[in-house]
Amino acid sequence: MSIRAVDEAPLNKFHRKLTWACAGGPFLDGYLLSIIGVALVGMSGELNLTTGDESLIGAAALVGIFVGGLFFGAVTDKLGREAMYTIDLAVLVGGSVLSIFATETWQFVVLRFVLGMAIGADYPIATSLLAEWVPNRHRGRLLGVLILAWYVGAAAAYVVGYAMAEIGGPGTWRWMLASGGVLSALILLMRIGTPESPLWLVNKGRTADAQKAIRKALDRTVPTEDLLAAAAEEQSVEQSRFRDLFQGVYLRRTLFCGLFYMCQITPMFALYTFGPAILGSFGLGEGNDSYLGSALISVVFVVGCIPALRLVDRVGRRPVIVWSFALMAVPLAVLGGGSALPIAVVVTCFCAYALFSGGPTVLEWTYPNELFPTGIRATAGGVATSISRIGAAAGTYLLPISLARLGIGPTMLIGAGITLVGWLVSVLWAEETRGRTLAETSALPGSRRPVTADGERRGVLRKSGL
Repeated sequence: MSIRAVDEAPLNKFHRKLTWACAGGPFLDGYLLSIIGVALVGMSGELNLTTGDESLIGAAALVGIFVGGLFFGAVTDKLGREAMYTIDLAVLVGGSVLSIFATETWQFVVLRFVLGMAIGADYPIATSLLAEWVPNRHRGRLLGVLILAWYVGAAAAYVVGYAMAEIGGPGTWRWMLASGGVLSALILLMRIGTPESPLWLVNKGRTADAQKAIRKALDRTVPTEDLLAAAAEEQSVEQSRFRDLFQGVYLRRTLFCGLFYMCQITPMFALYTFGPAILGSFGLGEGNDSYLGSALISVVFVVGCIPALRLVDRVGRRPVIVWSFALMAVPLAVLGGGSALPIAVVVTCFCAYALFSGGPTVLEWTYPNELFPTGIRATAGGVATSISRIGAAAGTYLLPISLARLGIGPTMLIGAGITLVGWLVSVLWAEETRGRTLAETSALPGSRRPVTADGERRGVLRKSGL
């Protein structure tokens, strides 16, 4: 389903504000998921945490993301993007503040799990809302900006953690965790007043509300006939349900989105959560200095996303993701040499991995939003997120164990193998969606071409009895 007034609109102040507001969620996600890596140093000493305790606390948020994405994506498709858009931010505020008062391992595990659920909910909420508002020719780039915000948030977490540890020592770890509450409150204020997705409104038969939303956001009046045509287009396609994600072509798309996402973030999340420990294993920085090294890696991840943001809308999605995965495996394989490698080689490999990962990174939320129709778009995004977190949670839990038992070299080789699986999945299943409407990208192969011309829309109206 598509609305030409939205698909062909020029970028304006509303699009920019919406992008920033939606990016606020991933920024918080990167911040909250990374600050724990810094805070764990102080927590371990004060609470006498075991390696297992650290692994549970580190992985709890990822398990929460799995549950949140799986459940709240479907809720978002049912209740709307706008309703869920601020609720999840309120949970992030509350969970961050409560971290000040936690004293037991299980309490931190519960709080991190709840924060993860809110993060998992925000992924399909914010990305589907942005995808359904932005023009076709800018969709890949603007959805990629959300991922860019994740890395900025991660870098900010390490810088803030470093500054707090330098000023107040390891005992400031509680305030590190609580700092996310202040940032969450600011993003929450930015999101208030955002209009509902017109595609979702039309999908639910609320054409009058869709007209009002488009008029408010884009200052454009859309004829009722155009919205009825969009509704008829949706009705002309078999209505999709949650179970359809696991049948036929949608099953292949679901597996593709989830698996490439998982193979991209499993090594990355391990690097972020235990970045200081990994850098220390290579002899690169000790104690608080290693946080600055992690912040530098985050900045390089940001830099790697910048050319990818341009390429996905110019070259195309498929070549970007295939070549990026192939190149990402190389530096991880070199790091398999372990602690004997010169520091210059270690730094170069980490930076190379960060640069090459920009391709699949900026497509993590683009593909799920383009390959599925409005009725299950957020659901599909949530399921893809959940699949990805199976590997991310397992990797985060097992990484410190792998470092202790296998060593840094074999651990990096495992990461290289996971990355090659992502390359194979992309070669087999990646589709090209550049420059097409959401109706076209989500259409099943062999289905009737989405309605675009005025005459065709009138034909669908007659068939639908509208």
